[in-house]
Amino acid sequence: MVRAVRGAIQVDGNDRESIISGTTELVTEVMERNRLTTDEVISVIFTATPDLTAEFPALAARKLGFHDVPLLCASEIGVPGALPRVVRLMAHVAVDRPRQEIHHVYLRGAVALRVDIAQ
Repeated sequence: MVRAVRGAIQVDGNDRESIISGTTELVTEVMERNRLTTDEVISVIFTATPDLTAEFPALAARKLGFHDVPLLCASEIGVPGALPRVVRLMAHVAVDRPRQEIHHVYLRGAVALRVDIAQ
């Protein structure tokens, strides 16, 4: 079965270290909470709000061992009043679990984006 896992984190600033460390935290939490290995990850799409331009979030996943997983970075649309400095991800994973057992991860200020499912 293919499932999608969502997640987001608000990072501290538009600098390489903030983007890499925040994305590392997000990817690590998604993997741990869902008991995933990189072999189960089909692909990951990362987005960043338009105010984050200092680094590609996918670099953090590469540093975590996502060497043969297709990764893509894109920019979120610039909606007025939207939460700033947010990295989002949607991972497509091959697991034999029902949708209800997938844990979406929202960290730091990004909890405000989905209070209905944030853990």
